[in-house]
Amino acid sequence: MIRRDALLLGLSTALALSLPAFALDRALSAEEQQLIANINQHNSAIRSMAGRFLQIDTNGGRTEGTFFLERPDKVRFRYNPPSREEIVSVGRGFYVLNRKDETYYAYPQDTIPLRQFLGDKIDLLTANVVNVTNSDGYMSITVVDQTVAGTVQVSLIFDTTTFDLAQWSLVEPSGAELTFSLYDVEKDVQIPRAYFSIPATYKGVDPSTR
Repeated sequence: MIRRDALLLGLSTALALSLPAFALDRALSAEEQQLIANINQHNSAIRSMAGRFLQIDTNGGRTEGTFFLERPDKVRFRYNPPSREEIVSVGRGFYVLNRKDETYYAYPQDTIPLRQFLGDKIDLLTANVVNVTNSDGYMSITVVDQTVAGTVQVSLIFDTTTFDLAQWSLVEPSGAELTFSLYDVEKDVQIPRAYFSIPATYKGVDPSTR
């Protein structure tokens, strides 16, 4: 079963991050601040990317797929069969598509903080950071935020050599954990416009009826 709500919640909380409601219990070192600044600058400069992802849930369930991202405001996560779901942002909102039923759920763009990650600039120094660790060539930046579903904790893991986002782990209000890893990533690639569109044959469904 694809946990689309968890993925949307993870994306919206982890990669964009609203006004601070929590605080780091120590001052960041100059080295940590510079490393985060480098991460911000590097990821902001990536205008498009494509690759594969692996999603692992608390029970060890594994789901794979492909993703496409283009700044500003466009992203697509396509789950491999037997799943028929995709998550798409086309700049006006986020949509969860069902390829089998040819239906979609719509979420307003301004309610999903991921819009900030898809924008021109990323600034993790303004996020609700509660922990930062740096070891074995990776920096983990843990953020906590209040969402409509409750308190969510996300650990973003970056390669400290390339500054690329390698993985994030989401802890939901229920305590369940979802890990999302990226691999085979290509940057600044040409992505067909059709990848960021909703087929005209698809019909919208009210998310409250799920």
